[in-house]
Amino acid sequence: MFGYSVLRQSNNRDFFNDIMDLMTAYDVPVEGLHTETGPGVLEAAVLYSDTLEAADRAVLFKAGVKEIAHHYGIIATFMAKISDNLPGCSGHVHQSLWDKDKKNNLFFDTAKDNKMSDLMRSYMAGQLACFGDILPMVAPTINSYKRLVVGAWAPTTLTWGVDNRTTMLRALPLGSKSCRLETRVVGSDSNPYLAMAACLAAGLYGIEKGLKLDVEMTKGNGYENKTNGVLPGTLDEAANRMRNSKIANELFGEAFTEHFTGTRLWEVRQFNKHVTDWEWKRYFEVI
Repeated sequence: MFGYSVLRQSNNRDFFNDIMDLMTAYDVPVEGLHTETGPGVLEAAVLYSDTLEAADRAVLFKAGVKEIAHHYGIIATFMAKISDNLPGCSGHVHQSLWDKDKKNNLFFDTAKDNKMSDLMRSYMAGQLACFGDILPMVAPTINSYKRLVVGAWAPTTLTWGVDNRTTMLRALPLGSKSCRLETRVVGSDSNPYLAMAACLAAGLYGIEKGLKLDVEMTKGNGYENKTNGVLPGTLDEAANRMRNSKIANELFGEAFTEHFTGTRLWEVRQFNKHVTDWEWKRYFEVI
């Protein structure tokens, strides 16, 4: 296993150059592409935009990379977890709110603690209040929850911190232009439109309700801080919680919530009747 490397991509430079060049030609500007923790794992930073265009870019990026990879005889996957021995693959969503003229970052306030405005705090409070109830929108598959485990650089608790990668929300109040929130619970296997809708709806819920960021900032290990609760641990648990959630129905309407959670519970039923390799290895000989 290896992590960040300045050499590994040179082994397949034509493939990576094509990703950068062809995705740019596809109107999906990629700011960076580098190796991550685990063989074959890469992180791509797609240039920010407004919400709908950002979702468009994410969908086109996933489709485009698969097509480019096929040309090179490679299968590109956006599964959240390909191996229990490696960290998972995320789909982190970075967010900030600006005024109508797009000149002032409304998340930034030099007069506040950590330079985080009251608006940003309410936005974060909304996500902390809502995400336990709408988790399938950012973690939609059985495999999603194999990523959301302790110590794998994906959150398991309803926490926030400043530049803390063990928490669900990573605040980055770096300056008036770059102050933003990174929502780290989102997986690479999510539908970008639904994931970004979840982030925005939950954040705006906090603003509309005037929620205060009463959850204390986590310093240190976010996995150990369970004072504000933990995220659902399986798709079954998460989908049932969303189906019965007043918050989910308020944010997305009863028709969508019922239909979407129904599809997720169908996914659970398909998994539950499937005999896995783990069961073969565990039981075939000894039972």
